[in-house]
Amino acid sequence: MTCALSFSSPLSLHLSLLILMCPVVGVQSASGDGRSLWQQPPNKHDFLSATFPTGFLWGVGTSAFSTEGSWDQDGKGPSIWDHFSHQLQKGHPRTGSSVGMVMDDMASDSYALWEKDLEAIQYLGVKFYAFSLSWPRLFPDGNATGRPNHAAVEHYSRLIGRLRGMGVEPVVTLFHWDLPQRLQEQLDGWTNPAMVQIFTDYAQFCFRTFGQEVRYWMTMHNPLLIAALGYGTGAHAPGEPRNPAVPFIVAHNLIRAHARTWHVYNDEYRPHQRGLISITLGSHWVEPFKRQATPANVELCQKSMEAVIGWFAEPIHGSGDYPRSLQATHQGLIPKFTPEEKLWVHGTADFFSLSFGPDTVQAMRGQVRFGQMGVLDLRKVLGWVQQEYGDPQVLVAESGWFSNASVGVEDTITIYVMKKLINQVLQAMVVENVKVFGYTAWSLVDGIEWTSGYTIRRGLFYIDFDLPQRVRIPKTSAQYYRQIVKDNGFTNNETDQNIRGHFPCDFHFGVADFIQQVQHQPTSPQFTDPHVYRWNFSGDGALHPVAGVTLQTRASQCTDFLAIQRHMHLLEVTGSSHYRFALDWAQLLPQGDASSADEEVVRFYRCMLTELRKRGIQAAATLYHPSFTSPTLGLPTPLHAQDGWMNTSIVEAFAHYSTFCYREFGALVSVWITINEPNRLTEVYSGSGRAVERHLLLAHARAWKVYHTHFRQQGGQVSFAVHADWVEPANPFLKSHASTVQHFLLFELGRFLDPFLRDLACPDKNRQNTCYEYLETGPLHLPYFSEEERRELRGALDFIALNHFTTRLVYPRRPDVRQGPQAPAHEHGCSFMADPTWPASNKGQTLTPWGLRRVLVWVKNRYGDTRSIVVTATGIDDQAAHDDQLRQTYIRSYLQEALKARELDGIDLRGFYVWKLQDRHAPEFGFFTSSHHRARAKLSVSVYRDLVLHRGFLAPGVNPALCERSDRQAGCWLCARMAENNPLVFSCVCLTACVLVLAGAIVAMAIRRKRKRRSKRKMVQAVAPLPRRQQVFAMQRMECRV
Repeated sequence: MTCALSFSSPLSLHLSLLILMCPVVGVQSASGDGRSLWQQPPNKHDFLSATFPTGFLWGVGTSAFSTEGSWDQDGKGPSIWDHFSHQLQKGHPRTGSSVGMVMDDMASDSYALWEKDLEAIQYLGVKFYAFSLSWPRLFPDGNATGRPNHAAVEHYSRLIGRLRGMGVEPVVTLFHWDLPQRLQEQLDGWTNPAMVQIFTDYAQFCFRTFGQEVRYWMTMHNPLLIAALGYGTGAHAPGEPRNPAVPFIVAHNLIRAHARTWHVYNDEYRPHQRGLISITLGSHWVEPFKRQATPANVELCQKSMEAVIGWFAEPIHGSGDYPRSLQATHQGLIPKFTPEEKLWVHGTADFFSLSFGPDTVQAMRGQVRFGQMGVLDLRKVLGWVQQEYGDPQVLVAESGWFSNASVGVEDTITIYVMKKLINQVLQAMVVENVKVFGYTAWSLVDGIEWTSGYTIRRGLFYIDFDLPQRVRIPKTSAQYYRQIVKDNGFTNNETDQNIRGHFPCDFHFGVADFIQQVQHQPTSPQFTDPHVYRWNFSGDGALHPVAGVTLQTRASQCTDFLAIQRHMHLLEVTGSSHYRFALDWAQLLPQGDASSADEEVVRFYRCMLTELRKRGIQAAATLYHPSFTSPTLGLPTPLHAQDGWMNTSIVEAFAHYSTFCYREFGALVSVWITINEPNRLTEVYSGSGRAVERHLLLAHARAWKVYHTHFRQQGGQVSFAVHADWVEPANPFLKSHASTVQHFLLFELGRFLDPFLRDLACPDKNRQNTCYEYLETGPLHLPYFSEEERRELRGALDFIALNHFTTRLVYPRRPDVRQGPQAPAHEHGCSFMADPTWPASNKGQTLTPWGLRRVLVWVKNRYGDTRSIVVTATGIDDQAAHDDQLRQTYIRSYLQEALKARELDGIDLRGFYVWKLQDRHAPEFGFFTSSHHRARAKLSVSVYRDLVLHRGFLAPGVNPALCERSDRQAGCWLCARMAENNPLVFSCVCLTACVLVLAGAIVAMAIRRKRKRRSKRKMVQAVAPLPRRQQVFAMQRMECRV
């Protein structure tokens, strides 16, 4: 086929290139390798921040029945969907419906309000508009050889002409399910082979009438659902369940009608109209059961895809015949293509037009999954099409999801589904090189969603169907799609480029931990046993003490606690300068007062702190770390029995406890955290959150005052750590969501930091337990403090300690009628969700490093530079036992954002503590696996150690100025590398060293012996005449004696 081409725009150029790539009829092709999508899945790619190629086509679509309305006006005849929907509204027994469908015949009234639709299209800024012609509107009886409905011809001509005048390309579908009812009644619809020629006649009329202005044609939209639901289950129009063979007969006629239409256009209209024609095919996606890609599961997944999209795609885009798995499963039911028909059907599409939406996904649920899992993954569908059908050009002709009618214009979930699907298309193009040239958001306006009526919505523009005016109101998803079209993809607004730089020498590179478990007795008895033993004295191979003999012993020392020594070794491997752990209040003071102190626990903690100091690691001790798995929340039992933090007396009890700890351990501790995450603790005390919050703040203030007044000479700093995750508005286009962000941050952080860093004011002093700060979203409840208490609170922080882990999306919670208009004091009145495009851990924690920088900026903006900031805990769970790539990425990216906060935002950030040192059981947050797994180092250890060694991110070849601890860090390099490997490697190293030492000793002894032999020979040669002299000398001595 040759075409004379001329073009004057990028769109025309794109169209011309596609025409050049049109398939040559008669070329046979075989099925591809779609199974590789499960056998060797594509590399998992996080959200891709990039733009689409220049000239990418953005569009929006509708269908005639869903939106036009005017079902019996201007000469339109009834369609099978008009008839079917009327039966549904009546609850007709033949349709299987037992309730009336919520809808009417007016729909979106797009036939009358088509100009309003054009305004909506112009608002979005798209390049094409996909819509369908109403066959019964053009030909009420379905016979295209007769006279057309002039009003319908005028309507579609005006619509097409105005679109082209706006610079918007019309993409026209000839048949989107609304078959003229007359053809169904007279010919039994698509079960009759005569429909092939009838449809071709209708298509020819459309080509002659509108073809000069239309460059993209679709013969049919998703014929799968016509055959499977219309003539199979009866769930769709015409709603007539038939025997199992009928859906395959209908599909056969649909394919033949499409092929004949393509050939007619190719032979008679393409040479002068220069358009493209295809058929839109729907698909779903399935993954192997339990993600187990066994050969059997892979075959079932392939079979499922072949039974859905492959049913129509294999004859048209593939081999020219039905998939073998489909034929094998339905032997005797599927009509046969003759060899000539296979050649005739094959290649009758100029590009692959794909539909991926709820109609197909939900319709196929449970029918052809064969026990596999359905997944919303457009990227893999595109990859499967590429592998199966020879890497064709692809148009995503329908994509989107639905929301409930009650959602209205604030369709937040739809935004994230759209974001996910469009990004999957981008990933398929960039990573797998799938040739996608356009994307269609579905649909332009709310309409009749087939059997669901008005109960669900898919439009970008909201319509209130209770009002006759049918006003189009842009939803937030329309605003989002408009931004995508404007940016031609996803611009990277969340994270700037990485920077180079390093942290100062006094920066806290730390590891944070939970309560340090106390070991009461040392594990080495060699210096505490006074007896002397004899072994095997009676031949029994046992040790027996020698009676009457005892040795002088010494008390156990810190070095005898092997658990501490192992702990110290792990810490040294990380290269950390600081270690944060929590003291156990309940074990230190079992009765809650200093008189009940457990000396063994005191000695253990003192040993722990002493060993840290010996190794140059500074201690950051937490006085109270609530244990939510403990029935007492980590409090001494008597205090918990007195209502714990709800009781005012606990304030003084905590002050006494802190005094005890400062006195016993203060000389060995440089950083004190009084209470860990009080904002999480208040949630436990349902109904008493405000009182608990008040007591927590006062308890910290008293503890800080004790240290400041009596122990400041120890040189430490005191603060308390608040949980400080960042939040973003779930819907960036809603002011209420943006206000909720500020409300939540003030509730989460402000109510705990404001009493120390801002002047509190209680506008209503008559209220005895509440102060207010009025916000846009309503009053923020704060505890009531007297003037004296406010003075005590003011400034009682040496630095701001933040525990930051992730970022969440927040939106206002709908009021609970059971709770009344005012939420409880401990409730923030917010709901949360996650962006599905953000990478997340097994526990659902998202990896969003830019959130750390934003929360640091928020704190600085609210409290100024009055206090430095320390990130006292941050981390992510990772299920990998060795190569924990998620944690490695987390540490690098979050520390990078911390550096940006210091260097670019001027934030006085003094520390960064990673949570945590070691797992307790299965791999989660730890740098090392649990003791049950031999405390093996994960690869994140070396990542963190290198960052600590270089104090940040330096350019290649640049080293930071040496700090005091650099020698110790460098000296332990070999130890660190050995510890990062398993004990077998360590044993091999030790054995090799022993062999080398032994070999050296043997060589030295051999050299020594050789030297001795040489010296003896020299002595013998030097005294050879000696015996004769000795004889003479002996005779002379004898004579003297005589």
